[in-house]
Amino acid sequence: MKPLESRKQLLIAESELNRAQLVREWQVVKGEVRALAEQAATIRSMATAMAILVAGLTTCWRQAAVPVAEKPSWWQTVLKGAGVVSAFWSEFRAERKD
Repeated sequence: MKPLESRKQLLIAESELNRAQLVREWQVVKGEVRALAEQAATIRSMATAMAILVAGLTTCWRQAAVPVAEKPSWWQTVLKGAGVVSAFWSEFRAERKD
């Protein structure tokens, strides 16, 4: 075998090894990106739930500051509470489906 032919064979073998290593590294990167996306979805769900909680608490605090003559009836309070519970439930269910 001539020196140029053996050099060519070595370069081809090295190229194949580099390709295989690139495929493995690409699969690792894809796995890490997928894990990062899952963490971002979890954080997004938690942030949404916290925003709903803060909004509900703010509404309750504002209602507490309303003078007694202007306070809503107990029925309106129950309906608003049901709305907050419904929002939490829908967020919880959406998080479980993801």
